[in-house]
Amino acid sequence: MAEFEFAGPPAAEGPVDILTECGHQLRPFVHAIVQSAVAAGWSQEDVLLSLVDLSWEMYEQRRGDADPGL
Repeated sequence: MAEFEFAGPPAAEGPVDILTECGHQLRPFVHAIVQSAVAAGWSQEDVLLSLVDLSWEMYEQRRGDADPGL
């Protein structure tokens, strides 16, 4: 698997949307993962949905770790 490093987040000033910039930096890596899985016989839709599900699980876990009251 290829390693990558994010460029720093956009400066506080300016109209750059942080979600758009994050997506811009992640898109080539997600595309490479999906293409590799499809080449191995996986369904593109299944892989994309799995990435969404995994991302949501990681988000929820982070929220749970940050809120001890859960």
